[in-house]
Amino acid sequence: MFVLNRVLFAGSIIVPESTSLTVCHFSAVHRLTCPRRNSPYSSVDSERYSSLVKSVMSSTVSSQTPETLQAEDDHVYGPIVKAQTPPRTEPRLPKTLHPFINSERTLETEEPEAGPPARILLNRNKSRPFIPSVTRILQQTLSPEQIFYLERWKRRMIAELGEEGFNEYSQNIFKQGKLFHSTLEDILTSADTWRNKNLSETPQCPPEAQGYIQSISHVLEDVSAVRAIESSVQHGSLNYLGIVDCVARYRGVLCVIDWKTSEKPKPFLSNTYDNPVQVAAYAGALNNDGNYKYQVENGLIVVAYKDGSPAHAHKINSELMSEYWKTWLLRLEDYREH
Repeated sequence: MFVLNRVLFAGSIIVPESTSLTVCHFSAVHRLTCPRRNSPYSSVDSERYSSLVKSVMSSTVSSQTPETLQAEDDHVYGPIVKAQTPPRTEPRLPKTLHPFINSERTLETEEPEAGPPARILLNRNKSRPFIPSVTRILQQTLSPEQIFYLERWKRRMIAELGEEGFNEYSQNIFKQGKLFHSTLEDILTSADTWRNKNLSETPQCPPEAQGYIQSISHVLEDVSAVRAIESSVQHGSLNYLGIVDCVARYRGVLCVIDWKTSEKPKPFLSNTYDNPVQVAAYAGALNNDGNYKYQVENGLIVVAYKDGSPAHAHKINSELMSEYWKTWLLRLEDYREH
């Protein structure tokens, strides 16, 4: 049972009635004027919970303390077992750190004399031992996490498009990328300069590639001295090969440039996944290929968008390039060990 208490404040009286509280306004002669209201607590079995109410209301301060709570938890759940901090592991390094730069060549500090870009075709001689490509090595050394996300994306696309629809989608993406690269090659090898022009409206730009070309137009304004386009590179001692999209100066710095297409924005270098490793692998092969008489320390990944929105250009400086080169050497080791 609650003891009737009257508390006077701001012209109101709080009157505990049974298990309910009723707020009543009063006049100058303290005459109660409020109607009786049914409390949502009126149906509660007060006898059943009386012991709980008494224990709560008997003291203004809880009888529980941090010590008693800890003792109660230990009794119910057992003592706390603190997890061991895993030992810090050193980053994995390549077994053999092959040099990225060929010490027998000097780095160019000035632009060379103008001339047509090199385009060395890939020659796979059947009589020679098989040489893996950069793309093949990266595909076969994906991490379990990368494989998981790729498979999940593929299952989601198949669920939306069906098997035939997904195959058609993949073929269209491949065709668009190939058409974009061939159109860009025509532009970069054209006798006329591409600067200060609406490239998407040039005769060599088909409608399917107009959005991509418009997307990279602001990047091309900073590209000069094209040295190679769609040209094969091969690392003799590490025994791998690849085809570089472009070697040119970007804002005055000689770079291996990789042109990519994407349906989703990729504003950060981390969004490009293994592309920086691929660029480092191409640059390292070029630096050790006798067909090229110069060295490249920097890279550039340009992500073009079909809707014509401005492409994202991700610069890879020489310090980052060295780190990605180490990652490439590790992937190369994994490929050969498996």
